[in-house]
Amino acid sequence: MRLNELKPAPGARRERVRVGRGIGSGLGKTCGRGHKGQYARAGKGKVKPGFEGGQMPLQRRLPKVGFRSAKARDTAEVLLYKLELLEAKEIDFAALREAKLVPSTAKFVKVVKKGEISRAVILKGLAVTAGAKAAIEAAGGSVE
Repeated sequence: MRLNELKPAPGARRERVRVGRGIGSGLGKTCGRGHKGQYARAGKGKVKPGFEGGQMPLQRRLPKVGFRSAKARDTAEVLLYKLELLEAKEIDFAALREAKLVPSTAKFVKVVKKGEISRAVILKGLAVTAGAKAAIEAAGGSVE
């Protein structure tokens, strides 16, 4: 076999349709475009996606719904009672990641009040809800 002998598989390449070549071809005269109208014109057949001929398009008729924060995808929540499991007195982002309380994809952490905390801990560089902050301070800890 040589490079000049290579050919595509039979049926892989179809011949292009030659339109406007007489009545017997089946695609003569109007060439399959029908009579008149936007799609019959040369170079004018394209309309933008979603265009409905001047009628208010579906994507504009429907109401706008919701909002998804991109930051929420990068933020992990840590429950208050899980801080009790850590032995460190000072807890920061690195300590939470080391203890596998935070996924590797997270960039931010927020401590949420769920359960109780009995020992004093110092949180550094973490977001904390108002309820969680009150519970930490009641246990003798602080939030920085």
